[in-house]
Amino acid sequence: MKICKNCILPDTFPRIKFDQKGVCNFCLEFKGRKSVEESKILYQKKFEGLLEKYKDQKSYDCLMAYSGGKDSTYTLILLKKKYNLKILALTLDNGFIPQETFQNIRNVAENLKIDHLLFKPRFDLLKRIFLASIQSDIYSKKTQERASTICTSCMGLVKFFSLRTALEKNIPFIVYGWSPGQAPLSSSIFKNNKSMLKTMQNATFDPLYKIVGEEIKPYFLDQHHFEKDCEFPYNISPLAFLEYDEDKIFRNMQDLGWKKPKGTGPHSTNCLLNGFANINHKEKFGFHPYALELANLVREGYLDRQKALNRINAPEDSNTVNWVKRKLGLTSV
Repeated sequence: MKICKNCILPDTFPRIKFDQKGVCNFCLEFKGRKSVEESKILYQKKFEGLLEKYKDQKSYDCLMAYSGGKDSTYTLILLKKKYNLKILALTLDNGFIPQETFQNIRNVAENLKIDHLLFKPRFDLLKRIFLASIQSDIYSKKTQERASTICTSCMGLVKFFSLRTALEKNIPFIVYGWSPGQAPLSSSIFKNNKSMLKTMQNATFDPLYKIVGEEIKPYFLDQHHFEKDCEFPYNISPLAFLEYDEDKIFRNMQDLGWKKPKGTGPHSTNCLLNGFANINHKEKFGFHPYALELANLVREGYLDRQKALNRINAPEDSNTVNWVKRKLGLTSV
């Protein structure tokens, strides 16, 4: 497998090309770290300008899609300690969250004095979605570049249930804990609007509706949400434009009683399903679903290339992967 000499993207990645020096087109199109730093300052000012307008106007300043992992936990810390926002945290329990993560969530929420909602869809419904996600390509090819199909299904439920909750509680911001490698700076702040949301929702809703039918409706927006005369919230990914240093992140979290769970593998700090999803993605498409995120982190100077290679090549936890297979009914107990 040929790998970019500058980042870590392989020749199996969609739309990739290499120059004579072995550098990929994604790196060649990159405008440089100085340009990124200048843009980050502008986006931070834009975010802080929005806070001046909306802060303290509602019961909650923002809804945080809180997975309990390192990036969303660090985002929560910044929102509370740096900006002193009134936060409602919302967590999706997909049936594969380790008990250590639940304890982390409780510790962080209590220490930061944050209200928290736990959203637990029925597991029989989730199981049907996850099985369909590994058996066929239910979403567009573009989604395959950024995440496994299983993770895309989970994230779709998180996004639209968060949006539904924010609309019903009149919360002006929905915040996500995407790393700078996951959230492009250009889309780290955007205002939701009705026409765009209908298109986005249909891209996730329609495939899931084919799998579970009417049972999927409670997790998405209804027609009356689009008919309401109200202001739709902003989506914000603060780590795209704020400081991001993994060593500092872990130190900050430990002070709040956060500990890395066991069995979640090299790419997750909150979900036992992740490793199985990664293996399935690599077998189907020939590249790791975290390749683009890690390549972006390397390119923008957040992560050393060798560390990124070590991480992308690290084996998943075999005991956890086998446990996931049994829980999904793919092997006998």
